[in-house]
Amino acid sequence: MDRLPIPTPAAGEALVRVHAAAITRDELTWPADRLPAIPSYELSGVVAETGPGVGDLATGDEVFALTPFDRDGVAADYAAIPTSALAPRPRALTHVESAALPMPGLTAWQGLFEHGQLREGERVRVLGQKGGVGHLAAQLAGSQLAGEEEPSELIFDTVGGEALAAAIGSAPRVVSVAEEAEGVSYFIVEPNREELLELAERADTGELRPEIDSVFELEDAPAAFARVSERGKHGKVVLRVAAD
Repeated sequence: MDRLPIPTPAAGEALVRVHAAAITRDELTWPADRLPAIPSYELSGVVAETGPGVGDLATGDEVFALTPFDRDGVAADYAAIPTSALAPRPRALTHVESAALPMPGLTAWQGLFEHGQLREGERVRVLGQKGGVGHLAAQLAGSQLAGEEEPSELIFDTVGGEALAAAIGSAPRVVSVAEEAEGVSYFIVEPNREELLELAERADTGELRPEIDSVFELEDAPAAFARVSERGKHGKVVLRVAAD
């Protein structure tokens, strides 16, 4: 494990003391234009310092985020994060639980409401409801969630493969985060502070709770990445960087 200097927050950034960082399957294979490259793009932590021009965050604020994919990740003691990506973390969740929410939660939200255009009175069928994204999509859909054999206006796919192929054409709108296909609206999740605020509010009211598969200490990151590649996981694999 490499030791790097603590970053200095630039204008519009905050230095965050990372308490927990969640990891994603296959992210070690994502292209990087610099080495060493730091993995993980989901964090929960505490603001340690703010850069020039930052007026809406202060030292000591507890935050969480999905960070931009075009920069170093956050599996480190400290990370410099654009404040546009940071939101107050859910008070009802621990740091570990808060770190597990941003990527699957934003993916579920954007799949249902942004790309899927789910509206009041419509029904949605979620493919892969037991997965990391699917279980949150099912919670967000609430009473709009349709059963396997029930008609729906939207299908939100999180698994791809045969399940997606069988679903194409069975609803007016089909959205997938798993794979591209004809007749399917495919997307990649994007950081979004306003949507994080919505997710945090729902977590604080008990409407939304991410599932945790396992927690590893930061120094055990190789074992954590081995676990995230295994079958049979239920929820996110999270690195604990500092005690809550």
